[in-house]
Amino acid sequence: MIVGVPAEVKSDEYRVGLRPVGVELLRRDGHSVLVQSGAGRGSGYEDDDYRRAGASIVAGPERVWGEAGMVVKVKEPQPKEIGMMRKGQFVFTYFHFAADKGLTVGCLESGAVAIVYETLEQPGPHGRATLPLLTPMSEVAGKMSVQEGAKFLERPQGGRGILLGGVTGTPPANVLVLGGGVVGINAARMAAGLGANVIVTDINLDRLRYLDEVMPPNVHPTYSEPHAIREAIKDADLVIGGVLISGAKAPHLISKSDLKTMMPGSVIVDVSIDQGGCVETSRATTHKDPIYTVEGVIHYCVANIPGAVPRTSTQALTNATLPWVLRIAEHGWEKLAREDMGFAMAINMANGSLFNKPVADAHGLTAVKAPFATRG
Repeated sequence: MIVGVPAEVKSDEYRVGLRPVGVELLRRDGHSVLVQSGAGRGSGYEDDDYRRAGASIVAGPERVWGEAGMVVKVKEPQPKEIGMMRKGQFVFTYFHFAADKGLTVGCLESGAVAIVYETLEQPGPHGRATLPLLTPMSEVAGKMSVQEGAKFLERPQGGRGILLGGVTGTPPANVLVLGGGVVGINAARMAAGLGANVIVTDINLDRLRYLDEVMPPNVHPTYSEPHAIREAIKDADLVIGGVLISGAKAPHLISKSDLKTMMPGSVIVDVSIDQGGCVETSRATTHKDPIYTVEGVIHYCVANIPGAVPRTSTQALTNATLPWVLRIAEHGWEKLAREDMGFAMAINMANGSLFNKPVADAHGLTAVKAPFATRG
């Protein structure tokens, strides 16, 4: 198989879908790899690194998209990339279809096979499924959400002028974390480590019990319900949105009217923005222009938070994705989907047919039963 690695074109995106070691292992298995010139530079990998590993370096994206049977990326295809996708081509990347109908329809019309990082499942502890290709970026985003939130709480950035941990004789900041998943647990640990007073909410009682056991004493797990959230945001200096429903649009837990009860200069970091955001007033922003203010509350809604630390993020992401790249290249997506139910969940569409029901529901489209066994 020919595997293609294009340079990311989304604003302020510096990650790359494959490291040179991935090229080496694909070549060992008899596959060819096309890498667009400069694709790895933002993450610290030069063309010569890929060339030494056995890749062919090509000048632009046209050959990558035109010749590759499988394209390995990081972010969802942008409009000009969708125009280069073709029927039967595998595209392995984050898509976040539920947040973007235009992307969904465009990819359907291309006929390509969308193999979606964020919906690939594998068995986890206590019989619960995990999302192994989403987890590493959720870890990065969770930690960075506190780092970025702390920065924008500074007065020169328009914030309240609050130090998260306070100092002797002053109170720490109050941090509210919505969602006790991977983003939430990393955000809560980061904020607690800086000395903040942290509330983390979730609707899963088993998860709350787990958080109560493993979190430091300045983290307070709380059942997530509208009244509790409305009360907590009144005192919150920083709110982290880390809500996830796999493959589906995120629910709005904070409304525009709720913002009027928050303190001027408080900050919301909506990590859920890739799936539409868990705050009604959230809209996607970029690293170059990361914030805006509604009702006196600063909103940070960068849709590719881990892209700001591409060296760390690329290493973490490709550690998780590379084994799947090798398996897809060796066996093809259809064979893997028939044999591995968790991998089948990653096939959101193929050859113009949409299989993911939450995506279909988000956009008023119709999902059809996949030609392999899935749970929906």
